[in-house]
Amino acid sequence: MPDTSPFSTHPLVPRPAAAATGGTGGLTLTASTRVSADPDARGTLTWLQRELGAATGLPLSTGDEASAQVRLSVDSEAGLGREGYRLIVDGEGAIIVGNDPAGVFYGAQTLRQLLPADVYRDAPVGGAEWTLPAVSVTDAPRFRWRGVMLDVARHFVPKREVLRFIDLLAMHKLNVLHLHLTDDQGWRVEIRRYPKLTRDGSWRTRSQVGASKPPVFDDRPHGGFYTQDDIREIVAYADARHVAVVPEIDVPGHSQAAIHAYPELGESGLIPVGTQWGVSEEVLAVTDEVLEFYRNVFDELMELFPSTYVHVGGDECPKTQWKASESAQRRIKEEGLADEDALQSWFIRQLDAHLTSRGRRLVGWDEILEGGLADGATVMSWRGEEGGVAAARAGHDVVMSPTHTSYLDYRQSEADDEPVKVGTLLRVEDVYLAEPVPSGLTEEEAGHVLGAQVNVWSEHLDTPRRLDYMVFPRLSAFAEQVWSSGERDYAEFEPRLRRHLERLDAAGVEYRPLEGPRPWHTRPGVVGWG
Repeated sequence: MPDTSPFSTHPLVPRPAAAATGGTGGLTLTASTRVSADPDARGTLTWLQRELGAATGLPLSTGDEASAQVRLSVDSEAGLGREGYRLIVDGEGAIIVGNDPAGVFYGAQTLRQLLPADVYRDAPVGGAEWTLPAVSVTDAPRFRWRGVMLDVARHFVPKREVLRFIDLLAMHKLNVLHLHLTDDQGWRVEIRRYPKLTRDGSWRTRSQVGASKPPVFDDRPHGGFYTQDDIREIVAYADARHVAVVPEIDVPGHSQAAIHAYPELGESGLIPVGTQWGVSEEVLAVTDEVLEFYRNVFDELMELFPSTYVHVGGDECPKTQWKASESAQRRIKEEGLADEDALQSWFIRQLDAHLTSRGRRLVGWDEILEGGLADGATVMSWRGEEGGVAAARAGHDVVMSPTHTSYLDYRQSEADDEPVKVGTLLRVEDVYLAEPVPSGLTEEEAGHVLGAQVNVWSEHLDTPRRLDYMVFPRLSAFAEQVWSSGERDYAEFEPRLRRHLERLDAAGVEYRPLEGPRPWHTRPGVVGWG
């Protein structure tokens, strides 16, 4: 395991591949400190000046390379690997060299962690000396997909909070934000061709509270959506921080909000936007008109999201309505399909062909394996590891996201005061020690594991404060799981995490304390499940 003892004063999260102190001395940032960057690193320089300048009050003016104390550059010939970097600090200055612009950015994130925690504030509070210790760090990520899914469909997350969330992902060297934009309970992205999706489908009359049976409701309308300009802003903001935004439109199940807006999409006519959690029997019809509708939807999405990957959901699709549907049974017969499972696969393959024709790659939950899967599709394995193993062995790329280690809406302890306990126990240490690559895969099969992702389902997260509580600090543990190579020891990680919490405090993150919830985190009387 890499030696992290040199950073007992400035513990780094995630743990770097190689790090050493550089002896005495270091670099103190002052009003006369100058910074520079080559053309490929200027985006990170702008970010660094803005973030450090806000917290320190220092101008950090741009100078030429000869006069600058902090210098950033890209060198693809330095042997640092994809997204890799080298950071050297001594009495003369600080140098960050990245294999690519992303590597420079991650080196700058490490440099920021070497400063006092107050560097994560938005304005100076006074009294700090902004000294970087003398160090040498060489680092690169283990996986290329280091993702977080944010469910904005069950409870809408305002744009300003999405931007803050992106900053927190970037702080942890995570690089994929998967936005779950549609579900039974709401449609959250403007589609110009189909305005009723947001006019009618973006809000519901009430929301279920907890998971009690019979259900309890709050009787408050809930809604919201992102305009196309909002999406462009989110994508540009994320891109500047080397975070790819992957959109998800969930089909053919989890589509009740879309069917409410356009009843001809479904099998049962006009239905309300969903108000209750769980799996709805309502599914899309499999007619040519429905497929054309969604091809048009995805065409507009692809204008907004440059991501290579587009997520089509594909999960939890009941087949009851298809079994009774004349048009669905006719489609099964016409296409020579075995059954309704094969019909779902056929539906997904039609969208896969459409996305592929436009240079994109389809990604879906592991149910898309049922009935056959298109060659270029990527599988997101959530129902345990089995789907990921099967997909990798069949030559498909895989993102591992099994519920028992990856669902951040799951309970964090068995204590009675834990709010809305759902699912199975998932502690910080469980996230930290999870292994993304399933055992039993050959080296070639393991090469199909792009990485891993945690999922933040929001049925019970109706405010940014509750979102923070469920996500952090488990996300900090996940970041090390997918970034750092080598063995992981929670006893070694926890002291670094406790110091890292000081950075989250300064950034205003309302995380769950390691000792348990504070009184205002509890939700007495709200029943969970599991």
